Amino acid sequence: MPELTHLDPEGRPRMVDISGKAPTQRRAVAAGYLEVPRDMAWALEAAGQPTRKGDPWSVARIGAVNGAKRAADIIPLAHPLLLEAVSVDHAWDGSRCRAWIRAEVRVTGRTGVEMEAMAAVTGGLLTLYDMLKALGHGMTLGPVRLLLKEGGRRGTVSLPWDDLPPEFLAP
Repeated sequence: MPELTHLDPEGRPRMVDISGKAPTQRRAVAAGYLEVPRDMAWALEAAGQPTRKGDPWSVARIGAVNGAKRAADIIPLAHPLLLEAVSVDHAWDGSRCRAWIRAEVRVTGRTGVEMEAMAAVTGGLLTLYDMLKALGHGMTLGPVRLLLKEGGRRGTVSLPWDDLPPEFLAP
């Protein structure tokens, strides 16, 4: 049976020792959505139309990049990484009033970037919430899911999600 790597033999939390691992190319992709009430949808349907705080999508993309960069600050046992690339895409599903964010993170390192990809999506969605909260607080965040990880001991792991917007299906 696999063991939790963030616990020492006595069950105490620890940062995993990655010093003996060779650096490899790592990539992770995650996605998630913010569901908004129908009467708030107008603020996201016209991409580029600013609210009083600015264009929600543009600010959310910056929030997503910041989320990836700050993952080790909010996840206690995550390793700080020198990220090489963070790309963020967004989509609006008007039929279900869902604001989607997809993030891809790349690094050459000794540990993966799954947490950074999921922190990016979460940071972007929280930024959207912040941008829209003046219109109401009836929004629902999540789920946020890992879609793909590449590199490292496990190689490629792909986790399909049937609800993804079509433009997010390409790897």
